[in-house]
Amino acid sequence: MESKKRVKISELLKKEAGMEVLVKGWVRTKRGNKNIAFVALNDGSTVNSIQIVFDMNKFTDDQLKGVNTGACIAVKGALVASVGSGQSVEIQADELEIYGSADPETYPLQKKGHSMEFLREIGHLRPRTNTFGCVFRIRHAMAFAIHKFFNDKGFFCLHTPIITASDAEGAGAMFQVTTLDLNNIPKNPDGSVNYSEDFFGKAASLTVSGQLEGELGALALGEIYTFGPTFRAENSNTPRHLSEFWMIEPEMAFYEIKENMDLAEEFIKYLVKYALENCADDLKFLNDMFDKELTERLKSVVNTEFVRLSYTEGVDILMKSGQKFEYPVSWGIDLQSEHERYLVEKHFKKPVILTDYPKEIKAFYMKQNDDGKTVRAMDVLFPKIGEIIGGSQREESLEKLEKRIQELNMGTESLWWYIETRRFGTAPHAGFGLGFERLLLFVTGMTNIRDVIPFPRAPKNAEF
Repeated sequence: MESKKRVKISELLKKEAGMEVLVKGWVRTKRGNKNIAFVALNDGSTVNSIQIVFDMNKFTDDQLKGVNTGACIAVKGALVASVGSGQSVEIQADELEIYGSADPETYPLQKKGHSMEFLREIGHLRPRTNTFGCVFRIRHAMAFAIHKFFNDKGFFCLHTPIITASDAEGAGAMFQVTTLDLNNIPKNPDGSVNYSEDFFGKAASLTVSGQLEGELGALALGEIYTFGPTFRAENSNTPRHLSEFWMIEPEMAFYEIKENMDLAEEFIKYLVKYALENCADDLKFLNDMFDKELTERLKSVVNTEFVRLSYTEGVDILMKSGQKFEYPVSWGIDLQSEHERYLVEKHFKKPVILTDYPKEIKAFYMKQNDDGKTVRAMDVLFPKIGEIIGGSQREESLEKLEKRIQELNMGTESLWWYIETRRFGTAPHAGFGLGFERLLLFVTGMTNIRDVIPFPRAPKNAEF
């Protein structure tokens, strides 16, 4: 059987009948009678399975006994025109090899219609379902499209560190990295941890963002982007939060807030359009099974000009809306998802870019406006998601940056290198961050962020 090269099912379904083929994959379903058996085989290359027809004059019951849902098999046979509906071609089996059986009594994916909650409990098997096959193929396509978009625009991919001694967000919710003996932690005379004995000689953590290091790259290479894992040690058990997630963070020298917004809108439209053009089968499955409005919602984003307005204008709309919100609205608050989604889904009925947020609710590195109250921040808000992109023009003034750091009592010891970029050849620059899993929530129509990453990390959850 191995003398012939295996053909992926995604390719087989495009071929004409009349050739001998070798196919390998996992059994989705098996049905039939004493004369004939039909097996739906899937190899992960497409959401569509190919039908294998076993003529029981050629095969014994014992030979097909191990061909059950979940089993892994190889089949050689003739690719012929399909008699039944649902597929154009099928395989008339001549030879069969069973690589791995799956006991029908214990294999947990025997039936259809499992809940997302149940599938999270069997994270080692859920990629074999049609749903998660679709999600993870789309995830790959989006990752590829991100690199293609920036490469084609002349950006350089910069690999920023995963282990860091600085907190980019100033939030403090970071995972510590240490080689110290946790049963015998060295202490200073004042009782604090003596990090001089640690691997790096100082406190180190997993990064919450590659932005600060990304700015260093932009101030040398012009336009860069990072794409890597980031970590937040927040005890947030919500459908929108993960402890480990991926971020795309472009940083651009000589960009101001308008160019930043233009790039963000172009970027996200490009990604959604790429999904529509390259993931049609997977999107159709998710549209039909989970979210009947998915495809239309994706098309509407590509064909719509995003609304742009200030935070102050947005708050004014919310306060005059007559809508009852769980979190009351007033100028100065950090907008909640319910506020963002009202602006997008109810008021404007299209994506919104909010700008000029109060400086008190935004990070220290954002450029301050002349009014002394707001900063040149920008958040891109999407239907069903809320904020999908957050960014800003960065503060290039050494004096203003140092003053803001002092106001926040952040300390400059771990940020000296960042501050020095404003001392040596500072320049206007801007950037933003796109949460990869937030993007995938929108593109796939999934409702829980743990269902768009292969192995979700969340509080009390690191099983797989």
